[in-house]
Amino acid sequence: MTHPADVLAQVACDLDAVLSDNTLAGLSDADRVRVLQAAGAVARRVDAVVVETLGSTNPVDLAHGAGCRSAQELVQRTLLVDGSGAGRVVKAAGLVRRESSLVSGEWLPARWPAVREALRDGVIGVAGVLAATGPVERIRDRIGAEERLAADAFLADVARGLTDQDDAADLEDEDEGDSTGASGEPARGPGVMPEDLGRVAQQIALVLDPDGPEPDDQQALQRRGLTIGRLHQGLHRITGHLLPDAAAQLQAVLDAMLNPKVDGPPHPTGVRFAPSPGEGAAGSTDDGVGSGAVGSEGWNEDPRAVIDPRTPTQKRHDAFAAAVGIAARHQDMPSLGGAAPTLVVTVDATDLAGQSGRARLPGSDATIPTTAAVHTACSGVIQRVLVDQGRIVGITVTDRVFTVHQRRAIIARDSECLIPGCHVPAAWCEIHHVTEHARGGPTSTDNGVPLCWWHHRSLATSGWEIRMNHGIPQVRGPSWWDPTHHWHTPTHTTRSLARSA
Repeated sequence: MTHPADVLAQVACDLDAVLSDNTLAGLSDADRVRVLQAAGAVARRVDAVVVETLGSTNPVDLAHGAGCRSAQELVQRTLLVDGSGAGRVVKAAGLVRRESSLVSGEWLPARWPAVREALRDGVIGVAGVLAATGPVERIRDRIGAEERLAADAFLADVARGLTDQDDAADLEDEDEGDSTGASGEPARGPGVMPEDLGRVAQQIALVLDPDGPEPDDQQALQRRGLTIGRLHQGLHRITGHLLPDAAAQLQAVLDAMLNPKVDGPPHPTGVRFAPSPGEGAAGSTDDGVGSGAVGSEGWNEDPRAVIDPRTPTQKRHDAFAAAVGIAARHQDMPSLGGAAPTLVVTVDATDLAGQSGRARLPGSDATIPTTAAVHTACSGVIQRVLVDQGRIVGITVTDRVFTVHQRRAIIARDSECLIPGCHVPAAWCEIHHVTEHARGGPTSTDNGVPLCWWHHRSLATSGWEIRMNHGIPQVRGPSWWDPTHHWHTPTHTTRSLARSA
């Protein structure tokens, strides 16, 4: 009898032949689909070989005999897969493992015998085994063996593409010559993806246990937690479990941040601007109607959606960051060292002057760009300490933070983030010093404008510029937004000023 390892070695050699001499490069699209289907059949059978190898013995004893501390480590080292992949293989092996009788030595049925046969037939792989068994295994303490075995048989039929017993009978009644396809596999219906198999298993679990598990509030309280991971590639990973009320509150905050005009009119296609004092809009006539190809509002059009290129997950991050900043400034926040929680950032004086280099964060290996430290400091959450060759040469002071009354006045003047196309309400924005406080800019309403967290953080590199013209904020955007590169006064600002006049 040929050793199984030798058989697999021959399979590997055959696959090498498929990969050699650009054999795959010259295939037609139809042939490529056939190759992918055949490769899937091979991959599922390889999964079956691995799972059966582990499931036909004691995996712990096997691992220890090979010098590994666990079956997962053995799988990692032999298959050269990551820990997550090895854990899935070991879990699947435990579900379809057969044990031998202590009396007769015969093999006993597996816990999931029909799913095991589907695995051995190449119908499903490790992912399919876990998807089919997972929902029912979670209610294993509330159902009997007969119910589990009935679910096992039904899920195996679903995996084979057989939806009822008539289909199974029809398949068994076929002639032997017609019972296999061109590839030599047993004839069956179309394959089922693990996700779909998992949905069927979930429905079965709901039928078997309609009430679900009893909620364990005490266990939930014990499991609650939040962990901020170590710095990796410039980011900290957040993991943990939130209690339902905390999760709902966080979701409500994110929804509020990400839906600034829920109760207002539909979003406009762009924000209109009034001409700056002393200059007219390019290509416009006296009546304000553009006569050129671009038109009086050409710079407001954004067909490529480049004003806000963030993904939904990035927007949620920015909303969370803004919410944390608001919480740090809130009067109900407990003090730390006699003041509101303040993040102290150390910046080299030379780097600050040249708007280059990195700023250091306390108690962490993380750094942020100096430009980020400059602009986020306007919110009052960050305090800068300037150093020159190790000596402290400057400290930002608290009088640089806008007061509540100043914020209200600025919010009344500018109803939303000053950057065109961004409709985050001014009440949720940070107040930015147009002329930086460190360069002599006063903390006054004539020097403050509202910017959302993202536009405030990216102001130095985004191409947007802001100035104050006799106390009225104006913006100048990148060339893609306004080829004329003129200063413009946001309409919502002029509208607010007109109402107050």
